[in-house]
Amino acid sequence: LHPGPVTSRTLAATRSLVLSALMAAMMLLGKQFMSGLPNIEPVSLFILLFTLELPRQTPLAIGCFVLLQGILYGFGIWWAMYLYVWYILMLVVLLFRKIDHPLFWAVICGLYGLAFGGLCSLVYFFIWDGSAVLTWWLAGLQFDLYHMAGNFILTLFLYLPLRRCLHIAVKQMGL
Repeated sequence: LHPGPVTSRTLAATRSLVLSALMAAMMLLGKQFMSGLPNIEPVSLFILLFTLELPRQTPLAIGCFVLLQGILYGFGIWWAMYLYVWYILMLVVLLFRKIDHPLFWAVICGLYGLAFGGLCSLVYFFIWDGSAVLTWWLAGLQFDLYHMAGNFILTLFLYLPLRRCLHIAVKQMGL
């Protein structure tokens, strides 16, 4: 069976799909590489950069990353959180996409890290009462502080060099 002619549209769709998969792999490998550190991960920074430079591929990349996380760690209640928390960050970045200042993005990523536990706790409203959800969130607040500090520092120091590299790569790929 012949699939039909290869058109420029087919090639563009294939390129976009492969690019999204590579972006997901970068997020997964970055998270795995730093998994020994408590709630310190480069995923937030990658989503920030990908949303700014490759906004069309980012939603699929996030979806692939979330699926890979489920495959690696199991599809528990924690996984339901991942179905929305990373997309919230992408939407925040899209809201402020015209701003190109490392300190601004470091603050945004830091605040996102601080809010991460609260955002994740939303899923527990379906199985617990409000006081249990609040207790769960407060119990993890120390890790949210680590997440905030890690996101802030990673973004502050890596935003500009990684954004330049990604911008050059996007230009070279003709996207």
